[in-house]
Amino acid sequence: MIWKITQNKNWDDLEKQFSWVADMKNVPQHKLHHAEGDVAIHTQMVLDELTKLPAYKTLSEQEQEILWAASLLHDVEKRSTSQDEGEGNISAIGHSSKGEYTTREILFKDIPTPFHIREQIASLVRFHSLPLWLMEKLEPAKRIHAISLRLNTQHLKLLAEADARGRHCSDLPILLESLDLFEMFCKEQECWGKALEFPTPNARFEYFNTIDGYVGYVPFDNFKCEVTMIAGLPGMGKDHYVKSLKSDIPVISLDAIRHNHKYSPSDKSVTGRVVQEAKEQARKYLRKKQSFIWNATNITRLMRQQLVDLFTLYGAKVKIVYVEKPYSIWRAQNLKRDSPVPENILDKMLRKLEIPQLTEAHEVEYVLNKEN
Repeated sequence: MIWKITQNKNWDDLEKQFSWVADMKNVPQHKLHHAEGDVAIHTQMVLDELTKLPAYKTLSEQEQEILWAASLLHDVEKRSTSQDEGEGNISAIGHSSKGEYTTREILFKDIPTPFHIREQIASLVRFHSLPLWLMEKLEPAKRIHAISLRLNTQHLKLLAEADARGRHCSDLPILLESLDLFEMFCKEQECWGKALEFPTPNARFEYFNTIDGYVGYVPFDNFKCEVTMIAGLPGMGKDHYVKSLKSDIPVISLDAIRHNHKYSPSDKSVTGRVVQEAKEQARKYLRKKQSFIWNATNITRLMRQQLVDLFTLYGAKVKIVYVEKPYSIWRAQNLKRDSPVPENILDKMLRKLEIPQLTEAHEVEYVLNKEN
């Protein structure tokens, strides 16, 4: 069955159906780069240009729906980031990154969307303008290599082209030339329309996580042990997943440490102590070259990176297992917990959620069971 963000794509109906579409109206844009008007006008033009592109017409119906949804959402957070700098100069710094979080929340909470489709759309929103400026970024090759593991670079160019054509500006020829260079660069880097391939998981990890890493280097796999890092929002069933492994491998659980010390789950003042105790347990296992499971939320990349750095310092192989259930099941499971997390806290954590990526560890697995 083909997933669609909506069956009715008439703009007036979209404004009535989605508050975030209605919010696009009257959101100003830079007069030089967007002489057409506000975000609503621009987004309609982008959608129109997208469907005219010859390459778009060759895509499968599902691919078209993914790109259409990404185009609709690509500037969703200009509403919150646009600032008037005077004389018609409007900036919207950070709208792409914030748009990724909003897109994920909308497609998880409000419009139930299959995980892999949702993450493609969220990634397209995040990087929709990158093809225009890639060569001005630090380490453009490594950057596009990482992005190729998250999305189809051909699709990204299509979105960026529709974004460029769907506006009134004087520099359109320059923008289109930048997109042609983007395509050439992706082909040169062997990641045009496909993920960059690595000979081993460890080669991929070393490339993205060491300063002097380079494509083609194949490190010797000499791991001392393996650490499985569980990640997911509270109430998603992480504990159930760990129990389902039926393994004798020891488990370091931040919730268990809190319980042992009779700390309240909502007491943030003790979080530092809990984490330090957990890390000390981890160091003991690592020194003994003992594999173990680290069970906590780990919902941001920074949280995970700090732990991965610790584990790999001792020569461990790291596997991240991300656990997710559909929104309705998640909320129901949370209410069944001995100590349910308040709804407002869950919403706050959802808005901060960063899905683990293949660049972060030697292995990343997504456990997406619909129910326990």
